[in-house]
Amino acid sequence: MRQEFHGHGASRGSALGRARVRLPHALEVVEERIAPNAVDTELARLHAAIHSVRVEMHALRERLHGALAHEVGEFLDLHTLLLDDPELLHGLDELIRTGRYSADYALRLQRDRIASVFETMDDPYFRSRVEDIDQVISRIHSALHRHDAGMHGVAGEILVADNVAPAELAQLQAQGVVAIVTTTGSALSHSAILARSLHLPLVVSATLALQKVNDGDVLAVDGSSGLVVLEPDATDLRTHRARVRELARERKQLHRLRREPTRTVDGVDIKLYANAESREDVAEAHALGAAGIGLYRTEFLFLQRNELPDEDEQFRAYRDVVLGMTGRSVTIRTLDLGADKADRTGLALRDEPNPALGLRGVRLSLARDGLLDTQLRALLRASGYGPLRILLPMVSSREEILTVRALLKHLAGELRAQGHEIADKVPLGAMIEVPAAAIALPGFIGSVDFLSIGTNDLVQYLLAADRNNEALGEIYTPLHPAVLRLIRDVIRLAKARDKPIAVCGEMAGDSRFAPLLLALGLNEFSLHPSTLLELRRTIRGCDLATLQARAPALLRARDRTEIERWLLAQAFP
Repeated sequence: MRQEFHGHGASRGSALGRARVRLPHALEVVEERIAPNAVDTELARLHAAIHSVRVEMHALRERLHGALAHEVGEFLDLHTLLLDDPELLHGLDELIRTGRYSADYALRLQRDRIASVFETMDDPYFRSRVEDIDQVISRIHSALHRHDAGMHGVAGEILVADNVAPAELAQLQAQGVVAIVTTTGSALSHSAILARSLHLPLVVSATLALQKVNDGDVLAVDGSSGLVVLEPDATDLRTHRARVRELARERKQLHRLRREPTRTVDGVDIKLYANAESREDVAEAHALGAAGIGLYRTEFLFLQRNELPDEDEQFRAYRDVVLGMTGRSVTIRTLDLGADKADRTGLALRDEPNPALGLRGVRLSLARDGLLDTQLRALLRASGYGPLRILLPMVSSREEILTVRALLKHLAGELRAQGHEIADKVPLGAMIEVPAAAIALPGFIGSVDFLSIGTNDLVQYLLAADRNNEALGEIYTPLHPAVLRLIRDVIRLAKARDKPIAVCGEMAGDSRFAPLLLALGLNEFSLHPSTLLELRRTIRGCDLATLQARAPALLRARDRTEIERWLLAQAFP
């Protein structure tokens, strides 16, 4: 019988398929004891399952490339570390040896024991880590029963679950999953961002999905509107086919925009830069006609290894980015590593009380002897091969900028004395992602050459809402009056002081927000290459003068609903 229910569209696309329902991660296993002579066999079974999961995650890590490797890799690395956690492993062994529990029930007991510790913590970041524990325990449990049907053979199916971890997405798509529907989540979560990069339709916060859908039911999913239809009728099937045809036409039209200018209806050119962290990303950005690289992440050089990259290795990587853009500007961000990212080199602190507010970004670079010197020397050497700018992450004070600027001057003198060719001027910029930096900007804007607003962290810190905390999906949003006013103030000051400014967070890559950012005065966007053409199309349909005339009404909005109403009133595609 036909039914329909709504969630929030998080990744565009239309899909039709059979449902595969995955119930929440809690292990519903009964208490089971084993005989004394079966302990060694049960331990061997558990250890084999854990090893199998390690191999599986390593294989998935090896298949990932570019920005996907960075985002998914963080979660895979964290899960790998959890698999090696002595407390988890020793506890499981003791439950089997001493309590003579089955491996399944030992997993259940150990999961509940660890989760109870996390759930009592005051810090919301650590409370949210229970989800990672569940993911790891669930993987081990599945490996224990690998002979069962499990989640294999899902080609052409639509996964319905309470949530989906970023680390799962590439694997699910490789298995043939055509769409995902979750009962929780946010359109701005890591999972949603990755789904858009993979062009995998995703609907989040479809709260009724697990109540209404059973394995094998046919679903029609619209990742744009968030509509999910259970057992679609003839009209629904016609609508689905029409959407598929429209999406195919849209892809062809977007392809034609690869060499078209990013120019508004009233003739104003807008610059679209690309976020990147691999040669593949750089090549795609070049092919799509990006104005340059607006944010090149350097973390990939430091993750998944036991030693720090030396100056020559970093130099070659940065030089290749500059050469790959054939004269277009390249902005390279210094290391943005912290305890929230798995790191084997020992740079990031372990067990920080709150990693999001800890020793990360430029703070970490300045705190580790020689770390920033090596990276800046490599960047300066790469500047001899084309236009290069250096961007500092997590800036919160003028002193940090002055310290780095003095170090740059010193290192440039050293390099020239050693015979290296470097640019006469290498612009130094600051990321505005800490509210303190945005508020204190009038006091240090003269010390920087350009600015970049990192909306992902700026929104998170300004609203005190972790964007990966499923319970805060409705609270974490850039469509908050305080967020818009702060962005407006930063853009206005940058323009008054003739400092180039871009937005490089996820907000820049969402074409729905383009009219809003244009109205606030932005004329430089930096985004993932996968959404560049869609944004170009949207901007080409905008009248900038009209939008900016409507900006006062936008800034008078008192809540998210009024901001959304303003966006809907803009008659742009």
